[in-house]
Parts: sequence; C-alpha cells; structure tokens
Amino acid sequence: MSPATALTTDNESPGCPGVSLGHSVDGFPVALVGQTAFAMLPAGGGRHFLATGWRIRGRMAEWTRSDFYGHAGELADEAAFHAHVEENARHQQQRAALGRREIHSRAHTPWGTSQGATVYADGVTCHSTAGHGGFHLAAERNRKVHSMLRAKGGWYEEDSHWAAVAQAFPELFTNFENACAERTIRDWYPDAWEAIHGQVLEPGQSSTKDERDFYKRHRDDWIVVSAIRSDHEPGFTEVVATLGDRAGARGTRRYMVPSDEYGINGGRFGFVIDVARHHVYDGPSSFIGWQGRDT
Repeated sequence: MSPATALTTDNESPGCPGVSLGHSVDGFPVALVGQTAFAMLPAGGGRHFLATGWRIRGRMAEWTRSDFYGHAGELADEAAFHAHVEENARHQQQRAALGRREIHSRAHTPWGTSQGATVYADGVTCHSTAGHGGFHLAAERNRKVHSMLRAKGGWYEEDSHWAAVAQAFPELFTNFENACAERTIRDWYPDAWEAIHGQVLEPGQSSTKDERDFYKRHRDDWIVVSAIRSDHEPGFTEVVATLGDRAGARGTRRYMVPSDEYGINGGRFGFVIDVARHHVYDGPSSFIGWQGRDT
C-alpha cells in the first residue's frame, strides 16, 4: 500500500485496524485514532510537523488547520507520519487492554491535592493535580523499584522519575510507554541505566552523561550562559560567559561574538569562547542587568 493511495479517502488503514486515514480540506494528510486526530502540517522550508487534535467534528475531508492545536515534533515525510499514527494506535489498543481504572481522589501528594487518579494495579496509582502529578507506589511495590531509582515514600513525578515505575513494572505499561521510559532513564539517570543493563553508554546515548562530559572537557573554558544581539556593535552578539560551569563561581565575563558564528555554533550545551579570537568586552551593555554595572 503506497502513501498516496492510503490517504485519499476517509478509510480505515488495512495495515493497522482502528486507524482512519484521509486528507483535510486543505489537502494535508490527516488520520484518526479513536478520538485523537493527527495531521502532517507544513512548517516552512520544506519541513513538516506532527499536529494533534481531539474530538474534531465532521469528516476528515472537512477538517482545517485550525482544528489542530498540539505540536508533537517534526516529521521527515509521510512514511514517518504513517509510522507515528500506527504506533499511537497500537499504544491505545494496548492501554485499553491493560484495564486501568479512573477513580475520584483527594489524596495529598507532593504536588498538591489530587484531582483524580488512575489505578494501574493494586499499589500503583497515578495522580493528577492542578499543576503537576505523578505515581505513588505502596511500600511493597516501592521495594521492587531498582535501588538507584527508588524514591523514598514512593512518589515519582511525571516529568522523568515516572520511568522508574515503568522499569520496575513493565507489564503495566504499553510498548510505547516502556520505550519512552527506557529512553528517559538513559537520558536522565545514566548511572542507573548502566547499572541495570551492565553496559556503558557511549557519547550521544544520554543527554545527561553528554552534558557531564561536556563540562568536564571544558572545565577551564569560558562557556556562554546568556546572549543578546548587541545594540552597540552591529553584527555582533553580546554574551555573558562563566568559567567552566553555569554557576559563575570562578568568574564571569562579557564577550562580543559575531552573530553569524554564534547562530551556527551555539552548541548543544553552550557556546565555548575562543579566547584567541573573541575579545573581552567591557563597553555599554545591551543586557538590562548589566547596564550601569562596573566591569
């Protein structure tokens, strides 16, 4: 089945039951999985991104760009769009089969009073609050979490620490959720990941480990922590740099860097000053916080 034929009408995809595919009124690819809608929208420069919507009314051929409000990252092509939609369909099907229960809850959590909760299994509950949320594990469940990931009291916030729960109880999560959890632990808790898997993460496999290595390599270099287009030297960006880390405990300086160079070489964790080429700057500042400050 080619992408062109798959997206011509509001038909269920034969490759993945439960997925309906079509084109919007504007001609961009769209899909429906349950009540979640997806679209492949242009982002300029030949790029596209994945957009999401919820409970959109009417046929897909009547949908418009304004029906979509969520942004879920860039897409390489229509094949990538299809792959994401089918992955979501499998995720929804697996989640439904897990039999999670929604319950009323006013429990006290580290993030405020619970406004509702989802029971994954006995002793495994995910709470939602006004501003945040996360899992709570009963004491017996919490003892089964790996010691390097275990939280005292059994509370695991939703941004990253939730992955420890999935690592301990993969049978309670979908394949997609388990993949996200593995990636989260690798990125944010690399020491725990290496202990669990008995492997050493290579450069590029963990953002936290890469950042740690970056600052170790540049301990004696000036690293930019703030930047602003200069109002005083056209074509340059005024930057504030600290020696070897973000805290500035070993000193803070201002530099002028050509804007074109700064835009290209910003770096994943920070722009490293080349002291042989970038000159220390002590003139009038475009930073409000530096204006009138003695240098």
